[in-house]
Amino acid sequence: MDEDREDTGVVGDKISEFQISNFKIMATFQSFEELPIWQEARKLCLEVYEMTFTSPFEKDYALKDQVRRSAGSVMDNIAEGYERDGRLEFINFLSIAKGLAGEARSQIHRAFDLKCISQEKCTELVHLYRGLVGPGCQFYKISKQQFT
Repeated sequence: MDEDREDTGVVGDKISEFQISNFKIMATFQSFEELPIWQEARKLCLEVYEMTFTSPFEKDYALKDQVRRSAGSVMDNIAEGYERDGRLEFINFLSIAKGLAGEARSQIHRAFDLKCISQEKCTELVHLYRGLVGPGCQFYKISKQQFT
C-alpha cells in the first residue's frame, strides 16, 4: 500500500504533493489536523459557538443552529477534501469551504442586524473568515489557478 499514486498526487499514504501548472506546493502534513487552514477554521468554529451562548443569541434557535452548522461545515469540508484521493477533489472541497465561510459571514451580519452581537464582534468574525478563505489565502490561490 506504500506505492506512489501519480494520478492523485499522493505519495504513499502520508505525504501530499500538489502540482498545478508551474505552481508547486509541497505539503508534508500527515493529517488534516496539521493543515493551518483547518486549524484556523476550527478556532473560528469555536468562537462562533461561544458567541451563540450569549443572550439574546441563545434564544434565536434557528439562527443559532444555522451559524453553528456553517462554521462547523467550513472545517469539515477542509478535512473531508484532504482525506479524499486527489488534489482536484481537495480543491473542490476547499471551494465548498469558501462558500460556507461566505454563508457564515452572512449569518454573522444577520446576527448583528438582529442585535444578537455587537458591531465589534461582527467586524472581528467577518474579518477572520475573510482572512481564512480570502484572496490572500494560499489555498484560494491554488483553487483559482486550477479552475481558470
